[in-house]
Amino acid sequence: MLAQRISSINSLSAICEKTGANIDELSKAIGMDHRIGPHFLKSSVGFGGSCFQKDILNLVYLCKHYGLNQVAEYWNQVIKINDYQRERFGVNILELLNSYNINGRKVAILGWSFKANTNDSRESSSIYVSKFLIKNRIHLNIYDPVVKEDVIFEDLHKVIGDESFKTQIKVFNNLHSTIKNSSLISILVDWHEFKGINIDKYKGLFFYDGRNILSQKGVKSLGK
Repeated sequence: MLAQRISSINSLSAICEKTGANIDELSKAIGMDHRIGPHFLKSSVGFGGSCFQKDILNLVYLCKHYGLNQVAEYWNQVIKINDYQRERFGVNILELLNSYNINGRKVAILGWSFKANTNDSRESSSIYVSKFLIKNRIHLNIYDPVVKEDVIFEDLHKVIGDESFKTQIKVFNNLHSTIKNSSLISILVDWHEFKGINIDKYKGLFFYDGRNILSQKGVKSLGK
């Protein structure tokens, strides 16, 4: 992690030289962000939202404009790792379905927004995990406390390109029904409602926690 921080600021120093910016002032501004430190170190299915990917891609474009191809590739790898994490989560779900011979092959997608406490689903990891599972002929039961069904359908239509997926998904309006009608429960957003799930209430169901918010025994968690 420390080596990565050094490489990150060094890569930005190359841009500063090209643009006339001051690397010390940039370093100070970065250090004032309270998230640089103990925060943002919780593993997850990947980042989403309207800012991170857009800002990184803008940085990649700027680097290429100034001929800093190595720096551009360094930051482009951040996007690639995020895409890899999403696909890895989907691959793990397929492997769990096969390894434990889970009947029904209906997977619950708990959470659609890109993070808890918002209805913003732009670039949400749930979209891309769902796309991967749909392409692998898995049926999905989707639930989010605030994101509406029409938004979910629109998000999937944008990444899949047609509406063939509609036969493979069902959007629920409550958590209990979503879980009850599924054979594997995957958690993609750390909504407070999901933290209170009593897995003992759902005997015979397999839980895969992509946010590491369930501490009960018998829950498979990402990175554990």
